[in-house]
Amino acid sequence: YQGLAGRSTKEVLQLYAAHGQQMKFQRSSVVTQLHGAIKKRLKQDLKSLHSFALELSKDFQRQSKTCLYQVLAAVQGLQLQNEAMQMFQIKAFDLEQSLQEVTERYEKEKQKRKALHNSLIELRGNIRVHCRIRPLLPFDDAAGHSQDRQRNFSEKVAYAADDETVLVKCSRPGHASVNKTFQFERVYNDLESQDAVFADVAPLLTSLLDGYNVCIMAYGQTGSGKTYTMLGPQLEGNLAFAIEEESELGIIPRAAQEVFRLISEKPPGSYWVEVSVVEVYNNEIFDLLAKDTCGKVFGVKRDVVTTREGKSDVPLLTHETVENVSEFLHLVNKGLQLRVTHPTLVHAHSSRSHLVVTLTITTVVFGDNFGMLWEDEQTSQRLNKEASFTFPQKMRDNKSTSSSRASSPVQLEATEKMKQVKTRLQLVDLAGSECVGLSGVTGAALRETSFINRSLSALADVLGAIAEQRAHVPYRNSKLTHLLQDSVGGDAKLLVMLCISPGQKYLTESMQSLGFGTRARQVQRGQVKKKNFPVPSKGK
Repeated sequence: YQGLAGRSTKEVLQLYAAHGQQMKFQRSSVVTQLHGAIKKRLKQDLKSLHSFALELSKDFQRQSKTCLYQVLAAVQGLQLQNEAMQMFQIKAFDLEQSLQEVTERYEKEKQKRKALHNSLIELRGNIRVHCRIRPLLPFDDAAGHSQDRQRNFSEKVAYAADDETVLVKCSRPGHASVNKTFQFERVYNDLESQDAVFADVAPLLTSLLDGYNVCIMAYGQTGSGKTYTMLGPQLEGNLAFAIEEESELGIIPRAAQEVFRLISEKPPGSYWVEVSVVEVYNNEIFDLLAKDTCGKVFGVKRDVVTTREGKSDVPLLTHETVENVSEFLHLVNKGLQLRVTHPTLVHAHSSRSHLVVTLTITTVVFGDNFGMLWEDEQTSQRLNKEASFTFPQKMRDNKSTSSSRASSPVQLEATEKMKQVKTRLQLVDLAGSECVGLSGVTGAALRETSFINRSLSALADVLGAIAEQRAHVPYRNSKLTHLLQDSVGGDAKLLVMLCISPGQKYLTESMQSLGFGTRARQVQRGQVKKKNFPVPSKGK
């Protein structure tokens, strides 16, 4: 049994050894298979990785070439831009030099333009006469004459034959009609607008900034459209200065717009504008912008005097500084509310006074540059005599003006060299000439008519004296002519806008107005003759 047990034990040990070897063999076979599989997979992965790396390298090379080309193109572009910049700098320098030369030539040409413009105005006549024929209106149908009510007084007898000729059909009962013609610088028919009228007025305003006084006045019988021509439409007694009605604005608001437009093209601070509004009523001057102690506007009587320099002046007259058109129109509207009106048979709102709106343009220049502003020698000498060496109060009070704060000797010397030159633009809406029998006025209104007609007669006398080149011109025969002395005659530019009614009813008054305009045109012909210029035929 012991031997059997020993053998069994030995066999068991052998079986254990065989089992161990068997297990080793099995494990070695699995590992080998697993290793082979892993190796095979690794080869595949390495192959794929190699292919991806190769593609990535090729793609990188392609992108590198593209970026390189872009960099080269950018470098070349920068080089071209630098070259272009250098060319532009050279051109800019050349342009700056050319601009400086052109600016110098422009200044010279501007001075020549001023001289030529004023020569043109003088050739046309320092006193110009335009005529405007208003359309027939509903109130023209009303009977105006008590002597012959059977005649058609609304018949149109005044026409614009062309833009320089007025044709009037004159007829009397039992006589053949006679056509009379009157020649003027410009004639407006009843269809022409306010724009067309002002287009011929605007060139005069350039002379204002060139150092000349300018006056524009409307002359004609009551109801002929003077106030409409000068101011525009009236609504409930007040002028309609609305922006939407700009096409209907008259000469006065349009002239203010043009003046401020011209000033805006000049160096800032070299010009400023003051406004005064007066009326000449019964040969007395009333300041329509004067205020009482409470600040309320009311008319104050003033007087006109002649200064030592021979200029007309109204002491204590209210002058308001304005900086834009709105401020100007506000002041004009305030003055118009005080203007004297009275209803007549001819016009329900007949003006009984002469309205004078004055824009005083003050030009500030240095004494050394005074002659450069006005190259014309005569103009420069004339303005040099008129120039004031007193620095204006407005400039002293203006905080934005550096010269008003001058403290150094150089600044004080510059301030002392400042000169101011004043030119006037006088815009006049004359009261209408009247036939007492037609207007039907009595009492105080009749006295007003007498003063109106006398002042208009004095104006005609002044123009007649200038036309005849008399040594004495009777400016002081009327407050109106005395007030307008600086703007009527001499170097001043005057435009008379004749306003006439076309109806048969107003034929006598229309003929009187046309006769006044014809006498006024003789002034310019006399001036042209004096300057040895050829006188064209028919007064053209």
